[in-house]
Amino acid sequence: MVRNPLTPEERRRGERLGELLREARGGRSMVAVAASAGISAETLRKIETGRAPTPAFFTVAALAGALGLSMDELLPRCAPVSQVSGPLLEPGELPLTA
Repeated sequence: MVRNPLTPEERRRGERLGELLREARGGRSMVAVAASAGISAETLRKIETGRAPTPAFFTVAALAGALGLSMDELLPRCAPVSQVSGPLLEPGELPLTA
């Protein structure tokens, strides 16, 4: 399978995700957070440095859980506003359907 090259915006989004995770990790060791999320420290290092700018959804969800973040917090801080469709919901709020 041939993967299309990432756009500059996709790379920037990955860098923002890495910065956010690194900030949330604070003083905790990379090894401890990675183990808590069930991933390798090398994978976490690649995500934090932007070398893995498009990690799998479940990897991001596991890291968010290990760091006490919600996916609702991550989306608006990583994706450009133009890619966040619809109104942002409060935690626990369900979207209205027509």
